[in-house]
Amino acid sequence: MAKTSIKMSLLNRSLSRRDALRVGMYGLGVGAGLLGTPLASRGPFSVLAKQVEAATSPHKHPERILVVVELSGGNDGVNTIIPYGDDAYYQQRPTIGIPVQDVRKIDAHFGFHPAMAGFEHLYKDGKLAIVHACGYDNPILSHFASMGFWHTGSPHAGEKLGWLGRLADALDPEVQRNYLVNIATAQSLAVRSRHHSPLVFYDPEGFKRNGVHQQQSVFPRLSDKRATPNASLDFLTGLAENATESAAFVRQAWADYQTPVDYGVRAAGLGLDLRKVAALIKAEIPTRLYYVSYAGNVFDTHVHQNDLHFRLLTYTTDALRGFMADLNRIGRADDVAIMVFTEFGRRVPENASKGTDHGTATPVYVIGEKVKGGFYSTPPSLTDLDDGNLRYTTDFRRVYATLIKEWLGYDDTKALLREEFEPLEMFV
Repeated sequence: MAKTSIKMSLLNRSLSRRDALRVGMYGLGVGAGLLGTPLASRGPFSVLAKQVEAATSPHKHPERILVVVELSGGNDGVNTIIPYGDDAYYQQRPTIGIPVQDVRKIDAHFGFHPAMAGFEHLYKDGKLAIVHACGYDNPILSHFASMGFWHTGSPHAGEKLGWLGRLADALDPEVQRNYLVNIATAQSLAVRSRHHSPLVFYDPEGFKRNGVHQQQSVFPRLSDKRATPNASLDFLTGLAENATESAAFVRQAWADYQTPVDYGVRAAGLGLDLRKVAALIKAEIPTRLYYVSYAGNVFDTHVHQNDLHFRLLTYTTDALRGFMADLNRIGRADDVAIMVFTEFGRRVPENASKGTDHGTATPVYVIGEKVKGGFYSTPPSLTDLDDGNLRYTTDFRRVYATLIKEWLGYDDTKALLREEFEPLEMFV
């Protein structure tokens, strides 16, 4: 059957979710830029995709989106949410402690780092939740190991799938195309899934198949999905077709996207990545889970921390504030929640190099129009330490459970996280 005929038949009959997935939700190759058709022509398919998902989704809020932001390297939470009202803070950090007059005060005890104008605005608007002292039992101070625990949501368990990958499998058992997007140069463990193939890219303009000259003529034939007696070949050609159409869609979405919103003084790194997320959301890709991160362990501030930390916190909080403003501009802010985390905090005492070494407990941040802003859980003690490290007061999986159950509406958090964790009642 010709593609045009298939398209018309879809528009003129009842569409099952499996049918929609079989033929694809991007206009069967004509709405993703493959034939030069603008994204506006995808309108009917966007509506159908939403109707199908709403009717068949196992969760309560299929329109909602979760964006996870990774602050790679171990952000110093003590100098991010500063306990300026505690004398122990300045005793432990005589050199790198932020002077009380420079703190952006939240209350009589805590305040934001002076670089965090973006977070201060979000907090005053009631759109920022701060979860104190997140961690887990028997913490590991290795970047690789600790990040692996946060990626999988299973400390010390040897889990091979990511927590977002398992979440995608649970939320979308029909395996909708591009349910997961990871904006990075390499796929994160967090999005590794049993059934879903995450869409992973960094440069949307160059997101295409590369190969030597002799391979170029093969790619179109490989992507031309058609039934054959060979099931393995059908599977591979299906993957190739999805990859080709998805890449074209991303390129077109990025080309069409323009915004007047300022994402901060450094419109690169996280600011650039969040603009890519905004472009895809505006283009109505059916993604529900996004994952972005800084490249490299940039928050690993062992030496001369203050100047670097100031810049990083400026870039991060300005970018997140800009992203929220952009979501409001395109009318999608009510549909999006953002979680910001790092693999561990830093030790409370400063080191001899005017920096901080790998620590344990760390704040986690949740941002969104539907978030009930404020502090959550119990603040850590700066005097009752574990060999210079904070004792965690919140298992980080409580934040995951909150996002899974309260935000995305999937109730069986125990099946996903292997244990029962009480949500934090964070959303209106």
